[in-house]
Amino acid sequence: MTLETITINNYLTKKGIPFIERGNELLVHCLFGDCDKNSKENEAHLYFNKDTGQFECKKCGAKGNMVTLAKHFGDEIKDIAINQRTPTKKPKEEFNEDLVNNCHQALPDHIRQYLNDRGIINEIIDEYKIGWGKFYGKYWITIPIKDIDGTYKFFKLRQDPNIGKDKITFPKGIEAEIYGWETLQDATDSVMVCEGELDRLALLSIAMPAITSTHGAMTFKQEWSEKLVNVSKIYICYDNDEAGRKGAERVAKMVENGGNELFIVTLPEEVGDGGDITDYLTKLKANPDDLLGKYAKAYPEKIDTSQFQPITTEELANTLELTIKQDTENKIVTFLCELSAYTENAQFNISYNAPSSTGKSFIPLEISNLFPKEDVMKLGNCSPTAFFHEQGEYDKEKNAITVDLSRKIIIFLDQPHNGLLERLRSLFSHDEKEMQSKITDKNQKGGNRTKTVVIKGFPSVIFCSAGLRIDEQEATRFLLLSPEVNQDKLRDGIMASIMKEADNESYKSCLEAKPERVLLKNRILAIKQEKIGEIKISNSEKITERFLGKNKILKPRHQRDIKRLLSIIKSFALLNVWWREKTGKTITANDSDIEEAFKVWEKISASQELNLPPYIYDLYREVILKIWDEKNGNRSKSIEEVTGQLGITRQEILKKHYQVYGRMLDNNQLRQQILPMLETAGLITQEKDISNATRMLVFPAMYLPINEADTNSDDEGGVKIEDIDF
Repeated sequence: MTLETITINNYLTKKGIPFIERGNELLVHCLFGDCDKNSKENEAHLYFNKDTGQFECKKCGAKGNMVTLAKHFGDEIKDIAINQRTPTKKPKEEFNEDLVNNCHQALPDHIRQYLNDRGIINEIIDEYKIGWGKFYGKYWITIPIKDIDGTYKFFKLRQDPNIGKDKITFPKGIEAEIYGWETLQDATDSVMVCEGELDRLALLSIAMPAITSTHGAMTFKQEWSEKLVNVSKIYICYDNDEAGRKGAERVAKMVENGGNELFIVTLPEEVGDGGDITDYLTKLKANPDDLLGKYAKAYPEKIDTSQFQPITTEELANTLELTIKQDTENKIVTFLCELSAYTENAQFNISYNAPSSTGKSFIPLEISNLFPKEDVMKLGNCSPTAFFHEQGEYDKEKNAITVDLSRKIIIFLDQPHNGLLERLRSLFSHDEKEMQSKITDKNQKGGNRTKTVVIKGFPSVIFCSAGLRIDEQEATRFLLLSPEVNQDKLRDGIMASIMKEADNESYKSCLEAKPERVLLKNRILAIKQEKIGEIKISNSEKITERFLGKNKILKPRHQRDIKRLLSIIKSFALLNVWWREKTGKTITANDSDIEEAFKVWEKISASQELNLPPYIYDLYREVILKIWDEKNGNRSKSIEEVTGQLGITRQEILKKHYQVYGRMLDNNQLRQQILPMLETAGLITQEKDISNATRMLVFPAMYLPINEADTNSDDEGGVKIEDIDF
């Protein structure tokens, strides 16, 4: 059987190794020498091929592949394999309790002294049967690991400290395990989650209950968090490096909903880059109690909600105006969309559709800067396979990838790959909170392999696309928005850009110091910490009356439009959560929220009704109807009876567009996207010019040409422009 391995992206993430992605390559600070000792954060010399996992250091010349890299870190083939090759040789020695005892008895004095120097007392060494043995042709410190039932399952091996720092397991291919199940069974007051086995033993030596994962900073499993529910206080202290910081926050997110008091312990800078608990206790000889006091910070950091006041739409718009000029409804709706991520099922989606350079991605990206970075995913066009691998966690035993999108904000900076869009449609519609999908990967020999993808949760999703034509399936799942392109907005945007680029550092410092911006960012964090689940609405009759209106002709998409409107109402309630009726994790939206939502909805609903981006609808009103009025508005009825209504040429539309918007419109875009969309919406018809058969004329639908031979229109049909409510 051909060996198939996990991707290099997954392996580096698993090992907590930061990397930079450039095209088809990953750049990493050299793992084999000091090649990048003086390199900047965004510079590196070790290059990995994303598809094959092969690597080469451009400085020291180190080369290899996934297998070579795994051996360098003391991992075995099974640690990186997706399929398991039948071993040709069995381990020479079987792992069992006798082996544990024999290795403990063989512990030499110099290794015992080494452990003592690391703060591990003899009583702990003996109680946990730390030993010494020869495996894989080398001598190792043996740390026996038990499972949850108390049975010895494997050794975690650490290389002779006089030779190297390699780590490995015996037998090979063992999955990560908690080292310290017995501690969890006994501890009820507090426990420290640390990064390494020797760190744990050092903490036990000072009578501080501790546990760790046996396989590194990024290997703590979600199911383990359920075993921590009986512990009152959980402290997480990982190594003082980027992998440690990410690993600590990863564990915190896993256990934060367990009802415990949760703290992340940040070691002082004096331990050095990469320093750990052992360095803190032995090199610094620092006070152990400070780990639970001075250096421990509650997670998430609690926000004082007494600083907030009820906020109105106008006040929200004024704060957003600091960076987003005009576009009032767009920025309010976009903010509420991103805020709706912090609910159980009230999230809604937005699609920004407008020509290039109109700022369609600026609004969602600028607003996302107010939200915690870990909650925002900014993506370009990516395939389903790439999306699921990058955002999910792979379970080798189940051959499944789990992608948890709960309470996430996803911003697609371009229209997603069609395959990805198809797989996410049910998610956008909130059909099921957990869905299964299948993807096919290429293996290293070009064959196919199928994996199961489990997608969990409802995110808030925003598309930013220069394409104007929208598939019906997407149009009904999204609110359609377009940035304003009027002269005042453009002038304000240009002035803001000049200020920002003239002195970017000062601009950012000044912006982040604005009290209203600081208050809004804190408000978002506090709303997130409320962990609101459901949002009810107190006056559904009022919504029914206003949404249906009088003599409203209903369309199938109204069934989804009402859901968008309800989500906006709920998001307004969430914005003022502390002044709403609350029962447990459920709050109730009131009449004020309904009124605020309808004020916004009435500004954006016209284009939603027609399945058109606002840019297209505005073009229809400001360009096509204006041309029509100029050509036909002052003509007498007698002349019209002879000549008929005068249609509009495409060239006239292009010319008028330039006069209104100050820029040229692409003729192909007009012909292939804009006019067909307006025709589908029932706003125009296109007819051949009687005097020039090669030319098409545009007619507003309420002004069909009077030519019974060519059309089925009624004489005198339609309404006048002055009768249209703009």
